[in-house]
Amino acid sequence: MASHRRPKQPSRTRVTVLTTAAAAAVALSANAANAAPSAKPSKSEVKAKVDKLYEEAEQATEKYNGAKEKQGKLQKEIFTIQDNVARGQEDLNKLRDGLGSMATAQYRSGGIDPSVQLLLSSDPDDYLDKASTLDQLSSQQVEALKKIQDKQRELAQERAEATEKLKDLASTRTELGKKKKEVQGKLAEAQKLLNSLTAKEKADLAAQQERASRSSTERVNLGDTPTASGRAAAAFAAAKSKIGTPYVYGATGPSSYDCSGLTSWAYAQAGVSIPRTSEAQTGIGTRLTRSQLQVGDLVFFFNDLHHVGLYAGNGQILHAPRTGTVVRYESMDTIGGPFMFGVRV
Repeated sequence: MASHRRPKQPSRTRVTVLTTAAAAAVALSANAANAAPSAKPSKSEVKAKVDKLYEEAEQATEKYNGAKEKQGKLQKEIFTIQDNVARGQEDLNKLRDGLGSMATAQYRSGGIDPSVQLLLSSDPDDYLDKASTLDQLSSQQVEALKKIQDKQRELAQERAEATEKLKDLASTRTELGKKKKEVQGKLAEAQKLLNSLTAKEKADLAAQQERASRSSTERVNLGDTPTASGRAAAAFAAAKSKIGTPYVYGATGPSSYDCSGLTSWAYAQAGVSIPRTSEAQTGIGTRLTRSQLQVGDLVFFFNDLHHVGLYAGNGQILHAPRTGTVVRYESMDTIGGPFMFGVRV
């Protein structure tokens, strides 16, 4: 006899799970069908991103330059202090030898005076604290003891100063390493973007840069703006002789430069020492508005003052722009950041 049992119905939970899975599968299929492959950035988009990375690399470069300059100064200061300490120790040893000679003379005449024994102790300060009757000492002994005390205090202070500067030097070296990695990272990222272009696109960008550099030299109209001073004229002439020299971060010449490397080198040729970084260069002279600029004045751009060049006249500057370019003339209006002010050295 046939069974008339009804087939077992799937549980409500199972139905819900199956329905949800089916809906998800449908949605995924629809999304897959509608999704378009990610578009490759155009040449102009790549150039814009690369330019931005180069600007960020230049910002980091100026911080790197500052840390490098500070490292050099600290090393010189530490060497001077350590040299002073070594000389001071020699002086201290001579003073102690003098007390030793005094003790020898007293010994030969019948024994060492207790006060001289104390004078020869390793801690003259402690002796002064404990001595109840300084008038028992001869004026010669008192003078010798005070000289030793003064020299010991001087050496202790210089050693403490050297210790602090060594700590500062270690911190500066760490900062220098970080900034160097940051610059290298930005440049590597920019290069990766450039490598994504086709050979033709790369050639087009290179040709564009070449035209910009060539036209800045051949067609620039500098007008007849006077030079700020004789030394400004000399600095400008020095920078002008380097037109076409490549930009390299951290470089100060003579075969490559970054922005502040060019300006500091140019003024050095005029016999004027100015700071290494663009930010530090803002504080060395008289500040100027755009209408006050004359040839050879320093000109600063961007809110954080990370770019500097030399004013060339007629709204043009002579500068080392960024990675991938060379020393050249350029309009102040195409730098990529706002003009902040000028400085007359």
